[in-house]
Amino acid sequence: MTFSAEVGATEIACQQVLLQDGSVYSVQWLDLPERFAHRITAGFLLARYLKLVRGFTLSLVRPVVHSDGIEFRLLASSLVFLRFAPPEYLSGKNGEAVQLRTIGGLLVRPGEPGPGRLSFSTAGGNGSVRVTLQLFYSRPLLLGQAEPSSLRRLLFRCTQGLIHRKLTVRFLSELYRELTGGQAGIPVKRVRVKEGKDI
Repeated sequence: MTFSAEVGATEIACQQVLLQDGSVYSVQWLDLPERFAHRITAGFLLARYLKLVRGFTLSLVRPVVHSDGIEFRLLASSLVFLRFAPPEYLSGKNGEAVQLRTIGGLLVRPGEPGPGRLSFSTAGGNGSVRVTLQLFYSRPLLLGQAEPSSLRRLLFRCTQGLIHRKLTVRFLSELYRELTGGQAGIPVKRVRVKEGKDI
């Protein structure tokens, strides 16, 4: 399979790698016709994603939004998988973004939340609008040390990594179908944006 940063008009680009510093980088994007740009705001994307997390996990993971940020909790309990600071909204000439900074949770190594963040962004140009999801995950608990063993990488890939990748691809696919009315599945193409070990 070839790797690049170029994808077709109706393909979802995807990369998820372990970087040299032991953090995980994951990115997925999809280009949509520019006529939909006015509907795809950063707030719209975040709200849809939180709704999908709950539906995708059959309500096992419940996003809870409050003044201190956003938490992904187990069912109706106080057990928090991931805790984010309040959303930060950014806007520019060609698009906008919202990012959630990781500040803790069971899936994050204690005392090392680091610069982890999840972001949703839009960027217009050349007759299309690109919707991008990026995750910078600073040393997840499952990976342990900066250079995790093959077993830890496999465990992460088959659990957190797989769930996140499937969730984001589903998110972009549903967005495409809702806006364009298309019903067919959207192919996923692996791209190379950053250097690292696939995970």
